[in-house]
Amino acid sequence: MNKAWFYVFLTCLFELIWVYGFNEAETWWQWGIVIVIILVDFHFLPKACESLPTGTVYAVFAGVGTIGTALMDIFLFGGSFSMGKLLFIGILIAGVIGLNLADNQSEDSISKGAA
Repeated sequence: MNKAWFYVFLTCLFELIWVYGFNEAETWWQWGIVIVIILVDFHFLPKACESLPTGTVYAVFAGVGTIGTALMDIFLFGGSFSMGKLLFIGILIAGVIGLNLADNQSEDSISKGAA
């Protein structure tokens, strides 16, 4: 199970790297690096889904990507910050955590029923 979460971590990390690359790439070889990073990213995503519920993996992947992109926009690319953005980032975090907890409860009830 820990290996699967490591794959989730890697896919989230590579997603943030290629999103950053989208903003910074200017030459063909920089875009080539971005494409390679995307391919590596999408290599780890299905590996994470082999052991974890796909909905959980995707929620974490999309949530981290959305939050990370919003924070990169604010801190690296001169975007604006507002309390509304902070509120919705908090809602995203709560949703990802809630989905993960709900999946864990579902797995626990299934394993108890099988015992």
